[in-house]
Amino acid sequence: MEFQPTELGYLDWSGDALAIGLFEEDVELAGSLAQLDEKLAGTLKELISETDFKGKEGSSAVTRVGAGSPIRKIAVIGLGKSENNPKLDTWRRAAAAAARLAKKQKCKTLGISFPVWNDAPDATAGAVVEGAELALYQDNRFKSESDDRGLPVQRVDLLGLAGTDAAVARAQQIVSGVILARQLVAAPANVVTPVSMAETAQSLAAECGLQLEILELEDCEKLGMGAFLGVAKASDLPPKFIHLTYKPEGTPVRRVAIVGKGLTFDSGGLNIKVAGGSIEMMKVDMAGAAATLGAAKAIGQLKPDVEVHFISAVTENMISGRALHPGDILTASNGKTIEVNNTDAEGRLTLADALVFAEKLGVDAIVDLATLTGACVIALGDDIAGLWSPSDTLAAELSAAAEKAGEKLWRMPLEEKYFEGMKSVVADMKNTGPRPGGSITAAMFLKQFVKQTPWAHLDIAGPVWTDKENGYNSAGATGYGVRTLVHWVL
Repeated sequence: MEFQPTELGYLDWSGDALAIGLFEEDVELAGSLAQLDEKLAGTLKELISETDFKGKEGSSAVTRVGAGSPIRKIAVIGLGKSENNPKLDTWRRAAAAAARLAKKQKCKTLGISFPVWNDAPDATAGAVVEGAELALYQDNRFKSESDDRGLPVQRVDLLGLAGTDAAVARAQQIVSGVILARQLVAAPANVVTPVSMAETAQSLAAECGLQLEILELEDCEKLGMGAFLGVAKASDLPPKFIHLTYKPEGTPVRRVAIVGKGLTFDSGGLNIKVAGGSIEMMKVDMAGAAATLGAAKAIGQLKPDVEVHFISAVTENMISGRALHPGDILTASNGKTIEVNNTDAEGRLTLADALVFAEKLGVDAIVDLATLTGACVIALGDDIAGLWSPSDTLAAELSAAAEKAGEKLWRMPLEEKYFEGMKSVVADMKNTGPRPGGSITAAMFLKQFVKQTPWAHLDIAGPVWTDKENGYNSAGATGYGVRTLVHWVL
């Protein structure tokens, strides 16, 4: 799909479908909108009247224009009330609605005319591109026949946004990272394995000019990664510790690390998950690593002046004669000992050694992402990720990045007292605490493996998957986290 910024306005554009973004106060069609309605022989006003279109955010309507018109279909997309200072994500969602309407109406060319958000044409163009492209993406890799039976939208003209070509290209680079993350999360565990994840990292390194280090089992043993390897030992597939690095040409203004949980399948171990509960969806337990690799793809193309390390300890959590027992004691690479009272709390064990590794790099900040707890989903629902950080500055940076990306994030407390419930009689700590505040105690566990570096933990268990179409996400993997990470780095 091609995106073309143009100086043309809706009065001069011609093509298959024209989508107009309207605030609630614009539905009376004054000024140039009245001119457009006259040009279309009253079709626009008739559409608004017959569908009772009020311009409310999330609403849309479309109709055919009479013969002889330079456009075949006209669509109106609601933006809500302008005085409410709509968020940039409103433009993404509106573009998604326009793109889906165009596809459903079998339109190859689409003209999108939205008001410029906050006097920022580059941000407007970027949001429109992200919304339209993400909405139209469909993953049919594992189907014998594609569900995508409509004609593809081949060209989208961004009306009144001439000169935003760089912003369009940047948005497409970010989207490419989101789509990679979606593909990794959506693929089953017999396709995405620790080995294939390492191969994906190798491809990214070659494609985007990144440095790559893959630590094999023996390398991890030499570094004392007992927590990570304790989880990995039951699998027949070898663990892979992935470390990708982007370095700018000049001196970096900052050095950061992004750490993603990479469980390509989580059976729960001997504390096995139950069927009908969550085990059948445990292919998504590597969504943190998927977002990390997706961000690596985007950053490798965008080439900011920030050095970024992308890290994931990748393995399966399986059951065999070698499996981790409840009650076993593991020693992490920082020397801390962990009594495993639940083998299904394995992600934090892999992250423990990954966080120690990241801090040894001497970076300025560390962010980890993980589908870590069901407790976070109970607390915040399916659409919002949790944020924990002892650093107000880093928390504010990530919250601002998430706001810009349109990915919902909520800061949660690091309650030191709650760690008391994770104290062990026989080791330094247990890997789980009492049931209340489970997402908080999980974050407190991770905190034990970062000494001084500003650090933040994102629990993304809720928003990495959706069962139904939601905004610019189709049902399935969402690629959550990639855009927040990219905006944070930038």
